Amino acid sequence: LTDESLFTKLLDMGFEVDRSEIFSSLSAAKQLITDRGYRPLLLLEDDALSQFSDIDQSAPHNAVFIGLAPSKLDYEHLNQAFQALLNGADLVGIHRARYFASSEKQLSLGPGPFVTALESATDKTAELVGKPARAFYQLALADMGLLSDPGSVAMVGDDVLADLGGGAQELGLQRYLVRTGKYRPGDEAKASAPLDGTFDSFAAIVHELCPT
Repeated sequence: LTDESLFTKLLDMGFEVDRSEIFSSLSAAKQLITDRGYRPLLLLEDDALSQFSDIDQSAPHNAVFIGLAPSKLDYEHLNQAFQALLNGADLVGIHRARYFASSEKQLSLGPGPFVTALESATDKTAELVGKPARAFYQLALADMGLLSDPGSVAMVGDDVLADLGGGAQELGLQRYLVRTGKYRPGDEAKASAPLDGTFDSFAAIVHELCPT
């Protein structure tokens, strides 16, 4: 989802949120592209690509960005990425989740295994701009004006590693696991440090943290 699509979805769900409060892995990716002057090859779904319409994506590409893009992670597109990487492009993972929960509530491959495959094929190490990279959480905290007080921020997710590991743990955010989406029984045990709580739903966490 683009930031705009995510904003609209949250409004439709009844959340009171301002557009300026949306910060996603796509936000971080676009900021990195702008900062470094990349001409990226973007393996993203068309909706997500619309967020980069003002970015020069012409060849030769000097970076390859991989996100959640089921229709683009086929041999043709991955080989195009492989060729660009062999010619010196940087490899960037927009996030590295191993799997996600589809609309049918089944687990499906995420972008992580494809990032790993390209790393193996090219002997490159991917830079990560989304969860669970420490830099992603730092950018989000800075955007909220809370970089100096990460302990006051709660991270809620259904993936104990991709959401609640890495930077969220390193920076000292409160970490809450929800038993929804891609959660599977026993996921709690995969956390490398104790979680602040595990709940059956996002609503249950809100009621716990904001009882009024």
